[in-house]
Amino acid sequence: MPRLGILALQGDVREHQASVRSLGVEPALVRTPQQLEDVEALILPGGESTAIAHLLVTSGLREPLAARLNDGMAAFGTCAGLIALSAEVLDGRSDQWSFAMLDVAVRRNGYGRQVASFEAAVELAGDATPMVGIFIRAPRITRVGEGVEVLASVGDEPVAVRSGSIMAATFHPELAHDDRLHARFLERVTTHS
Repeated sequence: MPRLGILALQGDVREHQASVRSLGVEPALVRTPQQLEDVEALILPGGESTAIAHLLVTSGLREPLAARLNDGMAAFGTCAGLIALSAEVLDGRSDQWSFAMLDVAVRRNGYGRQVASFEAAVELAGDATPMVGIFIRAPRITRVGEGVEVLASVGDEPVAVRSGSIMAATFHPELAHDDRLHARFLERVTTHS
């Protein structure tokens, strides 16, 4: 198994740690460019997208992470992590940026503000049992580009996608204690390393 890291600047770090530990993987916490060099795959957790973007710059991780992603490093982003990986961010701040690794358009806070947070049954492709999706100020995928696979949906709306080595979800699977998306990511990392 390639060495897995979790971007540990802000957000649901402990919850992702617990998810991958339940699958038998001990992740490294990544806060510096040196720590990034030691991992071969990375989880970008949910949190506050503009805060995470700012911390990526001030920590010196923005350019090294962009280079690693462009070189094919596997990544799994949830909520704010999806925003960081998306090609197009709608309703972002004027200084909003992303790594543009996933050909999707996302709308920040696409379902509304904090008070509009909700849970929904998420249909996971290839699995008959829905998972609980926890949507907290979640982004909404408004466009899925060619070559992007929809992994999960709520009704007709995509809520988890994958393209190549990049996977992302609009919701927080790490909060629902359902590790099926994490397992799919780890499986992909293992088979494509």
